[in-house]
Order: sequence, then C-alpha cells, then structure tokens
Amino acid sequence: MASQRERIRMTDAEVGEFLAFERTLQLASIGPDGAPHLVPMFFAVVDGRIALWSYAKSQKTANLRRDPRVTCLVEAGEHYGELRGVSIAGRAELHDDYDTVHRIGEALHRRYQGAMDHASRAGLEAQAKKRVAVVVDPVKTISWDHRKL
Repeated sequence: MASQRERIRMTDAEVGEFLAFERTLQLASIGPDGAPHLVPMFFAVVDGRIALWSYAKSQKTANLRRDPRVTCLVEAGEHYGELRGVSIAGRAELHDDYDTVHRIGEALHRRYQGAMDHASRAGLEAQAKKRVAVVVDPVKTISWDHRKL
C-alpha cells in the first residue's frame, strides 16, 4: 500500500502541466548574512528547466553569484484539500551573455504577454542589456497534490 506521501506526489506530466499553468514562483537564495532571501518571480520552463531573468545588480543576482544554491517553490490552493506545489532545489546558472538573456526574456514575454510587436521587441532588447538570465539546474524536486487524498 502506497504511503500518503507517495499518493500525493505528482507525476512528471502533472508537474509539467502545473508549472505551465501557475504564474508565480518563490525564489529562495542565500543572503550575505546566511539568511534566506525570498522573492516572487515570473518564470518560464525553457528546455525542461526553470528560467527567469533579473536585474544584474539585484540582491538575488549578487546572492546567486556568491552561492548558486537555490530553491524554487510554485504553489496553489486555498484549503488543505486543494494544496498543490512543486519545490525544486538546485543550482542556479547565471548567464550574462546577451543572446541567452534575450532568449529567456522572449520566453517570459510569450508566457506573460503573448506575441511581441515592434514596441515590445524594442523594450525587450533594452531590458536584456541590464539583466542576467537564471536557469535552475535541478538537484531535487518534490511535488504534492492534496486533491489526490
């Protein structure tokens, strides 16, 4: 008989569908004093991995340059019986090169704003010069869906 933990675990397909639908990710990095630094972020799944971008001078970017360990949490549900989530612990790969930053920016734009027009393309190109791309190399993924109980 499967344990309760096993019963609520999402399949890979369920995780993929959940990440495609939910819109906000909590990103935890390690601050300069060793305390967790937690921020909400928009994200996309690019080549099977969590990807986002941030200003090159942001606190989270400084944290990830110093220590690439990261945990990402995407969750949903208002009541215990509806709680769902995916937690991904791993290492952040930071990319400063314009092409990678731009590619991640395009993925984020498509996900949150749809197709690009001329003005949004120009805005993305300007923003990409100030940002870094963050791609999470997962080490451990945990998922739960209390609706399965």
